[in-house]
Amino acid sequence: MRGLLLQLLLGIPAVLACTDPDSDPCASYISANAATASPFCATFTESTVTATAGLPAWASNCSNKPSAISKECSCYFTGTGVVTTSSSATKTSATTSVSITTSTGPATTATGTCGAANVDALVGYAAGTTGGGSGEGTTVTTCAELEAAVAVGGVIKISGILDGCDIIDLGSDTTVLGVGSQSGMTNGGFRVKEQSNVILRNLYMHDAPESMDLIELQYSTYVWVDHCDLSSEGLTGDKDYYDGLLDITHATDFVTASWNKFHDHWKGSLIGHSDSNAAEDTGHLRVTYHHNYWSDVNSRLPSIRFGTGHFYSSCFENNPTSGINSRMGAEVLVEENYFLNTQLAIVTDLDSDEDGYAVDRNNIFVNSTEEITQVGSLTPPYSYTLDPASCICDLVTAYAGTGVVG
Repeated sequence: MRGLLLQLLLGIPAVLACTDPDSDPCASYISANAATASPFCATFTESTVTATAGLPAWASNCSNKPSAISKECSCYFTGTGVVTTSSSATKTSATTSVSITTSTGPATTATGTCGAANVDALVGYAAGTTGGGSGEGTTVTTCAELEAAVAVGGVIKISGILDGCDIIDLGSDTTVLGVGSQSGMTNGGFRVKEQSNVILRNLYMHDAPESMDLIELQYSTYVWVDHCDLSSEGLTGDKDYYDGLLDITHATDFVTASWNKFHDHWKGSLIGHSDSNAAEDTGHLRVTYHHNYWSDVNSRLPSIRFGTGHFYSSCFENNPTSGINSRMGAEVLVEENYFLNTQLAIVTDLDSDEDGYAVDRNNIFVNSTEEITQVGSLTPPYSYTLDPASCICDLVTAYAGTGVVG
């Protein structure tokens, strides 16, 4: 499967049908035992399914993974490669051992085959961001060298893990790149305040300083955060010891966060810091999050006030409290995402005095819930390519995070 994804990403012609049964035990069983698999698949791929007896015994061929079963059932018994969908209710609850809900709606751009989206391209609200340009730049291996380089700007390459740099302030027209798959910072973070045209790519970042963010954006425009790995010590200890993995506040505008891994943290990503900041934030905070992997993050995946958010083709696994939280009149479009064991995967009436708005389109919910009290009407003002929810977890676990782009 991932070999095929790599083919697609590299532009080698390929046609995605069902997974090769000669190499995949799940596909092999379903293709060879249609009479046994078909009755279960017929209900498993409906818009709302309650499997009161749980998964069948043959699901062990699929490692008992609902996502794998759903994908192959869809391929072999609907012929589309995508779970059959119909409009979902405003509020959906998972009440049994296996509950799958899918949603649908009119798409503003075509959904491609798996791997159709370019893994190395800037898309979304931050389009046009160039950072420090295309030069070779400066390579740094210490915190002191990093501080000296950011004072100049341009392209800065971090080689290795820098420990204890504290918070590094970045200026306009700057790109910070990690070298290889294990370059970045621990016990440090980046802040972009009152700046524009900044790129952060291919950075491993773990454990911000106490009460601080790994990446913090304030009063800034045109920022691209791409192929980063952002985490802390996980869901243990004081939830307020660290702040966010990526926080976007104080009227920051035109941001894209793409192909990142957000994991093992209490508070993921906050967009808009306060219910009382409408005067400053309204009309700003336009963000695109796509092809990200969210795992074991308690809440804020992200949480957005006042702004406009487009969240597509991402994978959410094992997030216990809340997922995409639209509040204080924020407008969000949520499409082609896969939610597994994520409570309140999309929610509009949590934590604030005023509800937000959400459009739920072509998402898959497995043992996950949603609570949408106000349906929005967001249409993004840019073109983009969706990868289908049915394969997105395989795609982003392979190609999000560090070590994928140079």
